[in-house]
Amino acid sequence: MVGLIDLVIIPVVMSIIGFFIMRLLIKGKRWENPVIIALVVNLIWLIFNVLSTFFILNIFGNSPFSKILLVVILLPVGILILWGFYDKNFFESIEVVSLIQVALLVISLFLSSIQEIYKIWLIEGNEDLDGSKITFTFAFLFLLGLSIFLTYWGSKIQLVRFRITFTLASITPGIYFLIQTFIIQKENFFKEIVVNLFISFAMAIIIILGVKQIAYRTIQYKEIRGLTVLEKDKPLLKVKDLKVHYPLFKGTLKRQIGAVKAVNGVNFSLKTGHTLGLVGESGCGKTTIAKAILGLVEITDGEILFQDKPIPPEYSTYFRHKIQMVFQDPDASLNPRLKVVDIIAEPLRNLLGITNRLEIRKRVLRLLDEVSLKREHMDRYPHEFSGGQKQRIVIARALACNPELIILDEPSSALDVSVQAQILNLLKELQAQYGYGYLFITHNLAVVNYIADRVAVMYLGKIVEVGTKEQVFTRPTHPYTQALLSSHSDIDPYNQEISFVIKGEVPSPIAPPPGCTFNPRCSSDARTKECEIELPHKITIEEGHYIWCVNPPTFMQKKLQESKESLSLE
Repeated sequence: MVGLIDLVIIPVVMSIIGFFIMRLLIKGKRWENPVIIALVVNLIWLIFNVLSTFFILNIFGNSPFSKILLVVILLPVGILILWGFYDKNFFESIEVVSLIQVALLVISLFLSSIQEIYKIWLIEGNEDLDGSKITFTFAFLFLLGLSIFLTYWGSKIQLVRFRITFTLASITPGIYFLIQTFIIQKENFFKEIVVNLFISFAMAIIIILGVKQIAYRTIQYKEIRGLTVLEKDKPLLKVKDLKVHYPLFKGTLKRQIGAVKAVNGVNFSLKTGHTLGLVGESGCGKTTIAKAILGLVEITDGEILFQDKPIPPEYSTYFRHKIQMVFQDPDASLNPRLKVVDIIAEPLRNLLGITNRLEIRKRVLRLLDEVSLKREHMDRYPHEFSGGQKQRIVIARALACNPELIILDEPSSALDVSVQAQILNLLKELQAQYGYGYLFITHNLAVVNYIADRVAVMYLGKIVEVGTKEQVFTRPTHPYTQALLSSHSDIDPYNQEISFVIKGEVPSPIAPPPGCTFNPRCSSDARTKECEIELPHKITIEEGHYIWCVNPPTFMQKKLQESKESLSLE
């Protein structure tokens, strides 16, 4: 009769392992509800497994043939559930279910082998067997290390999509053969050590090399593309009601007690060949917007469209090609242990699948020429460059995949004034030549005035004013924008005092004030009690120029009144 362990405990354990493997594979496929699908499929599998085990083990006994027969029975069950009940792709269903069943088969075979080895290890007083135990231990560890080394040896293996799957498929046969040889031969294993090691190592090496060649065929190689010129004024990026909240937890049970509303309902758009300057005080959410676009933080609500396509939570290779970022601190974004040629070549290897050294050096040399660096700079380390040269290297790396949108997070703030001018001129030249779209994040209003086409002013996670740079800098309308422009210092030998300073502290994004978030610091003559209650709404100042305010300033009210009177007279 079948024991309780074989009938119930082993199927339950296998079902739990299968659940975690399936959930991992389904997440990789980006299917919805991976936990529910994996749970339902494995519960149905468990029922069929218990029933099948009862009949098969009573007929054929506990043998490798019985385990293979169980896989043959359970395989179509899982495929039919995914394909029929959940309406998934047929070939993807076969791939997922087959991988899980093969993994479970291998795990069950290894568990049975471990049980047999444990029984052998309990035998004492046999000198020949003790010698075989020691020899097997060293042979097993050496074969395992050699197999892992050979599997991961080579630069192309990092481009393989399912590296763990291919690794297990490579090292399993040789190790399993060595284990079974020890179980069968026992005392004779030490006597036949040379033959056993030769066969095991030869089998492992042949299988590893064969599986690696199969794995390399799954790499999607792409040709190195030249820097192409983009058509100007085409829709590139659109952000709709973007919200990014960081939850706050407290206590042993990690109960959520609130959230940091870093970005709280932001809307803007960007076209090719244009630069949108994003300005505001520190902590207003500028960098969080950049991270949300890049998929580095989870979006709470809203939508981000790139060329009218929604950006998924997990970036695909397509979006990695099209969207790149230049970070604020080049020292932190450059690996000090890599040479410049390797730093710039990372996107070529990881995103385009290019591993030919000569082709990489040619491409890196062209990119260095684009950012006004020379051939001798290729084989230097980052610490051998000045701040401006490091930022040029970062820009060259961003250009490697021929992107269309480049996010620049204060790329000139850590540089000298003269070097800032060089970097800004370089960015403008590249944009004029290739039509890139820039999202430029900075505090420096002078830099925004020089490089941006449109300006969006942020305060405490929201945009309060947006317009062209002429509209925002010459006709600032929102009280915060007026205060921000009045707060910056000018080079004036006759008047070295800052004319205006915004009073008060920035409110906490955890508990922002009700109504307009700027109302505690607002000094506008249009400020009323309504500002403490009502939420700001969008007000059109002129074409392309908008503010978000409860009450427009006095001069704006007069202008609106004059327009109404002129319309009534007509």
